[in-house]
Amino acid sequence: MKPVLQTEGEFEGWYYWPTEDFEFGTAGPFYYQKQGGEYVSRFRAAKKHLNGGRTVHGGCLMTFADFALFAIAHDDIDYYAVTVAFTSEFLSAAREGQLMEARGEVLKAGGSMIFVRGLMTADGTPCLNFSGTIKKLKPPKGS
Repeated sequence: MKPVLQTEGEFEGWYYWPTEDFEFGTAGPFYYQKQGGEYVSRFRAAKKHLNGGRTVHGGCLMTFADFALFAIAHDDIDYYAVTVAFTSEFLSAAREGQLMEARGEVLKAGGSMIFVRGLMTADGTPCLNFSGTIKKLKPPKGS
């Protein structure tokens, strides 16, 4: 999947995956950028991300963490990949207007599996610890 560069607004210079309608339009928009040797993912928490308690919905945080898994592992994915395992622990609440950021590391990238862990923050305060396993897929024959 080819990333697209955001050319205006708060996330100018950041990338997104336009083929991921859910993560860009419905749940997001979510963005990522390589900073130094690591990939960083971000989004700004908006009203649509909130639950009835007026904090960012846990499902939104987990969706963003899943997005971040792929950003963190970007250099290890050749064609396409899917999440096969995901865990998370909620550490604190996030609120509307906060800058959400996820950083992490690839623990191991093998022939078909990538193991990733990360930490999400809300305006710099840790709010979600996450880890996941990604399975790399091969392109269909003849493509």
